[in-house]
Amino acid sequence: MPIYAYRCASCGFANDHLQKLSDPALENCPACGQATYVKQLTAAGFQLKGSGWYVTDFKGGQKQPSSKETPAASEATAAAGDGAPAADKAATPAPKATSTDGANACAGN
Repeated sequence: MPIYAYRCASCGFANDHLQKLSDPALENCPACGQATYVKQLTAAGFQLKGSGWYVTDFKGGQKQPSSKETPAASEATAAAGDGAPAADKAATPAPKATSTDGANACAGN
């Protein structure tokens, strides 16, 4: 059952009421008795829990380990830091070191 927020236009009394969708709207203010008790427009209050939501899985930009990965593979991926598997990092050759010092420079380069 939804919770509706009401406010009296005469005295300013405000309260929340738990009502069925089929129940008629309240009209009489419980504080002053006037027929100026009106339903307020409010934002829906809900929370996304569990996996598969933007807030829990994708907001931080980190890849979540799949259920097919082993714990060791997910640790290696986390240690890599950029989301690439450790095997891919080992296969990538290291960049060649270059020197700006003329004495150490190779003549063939």
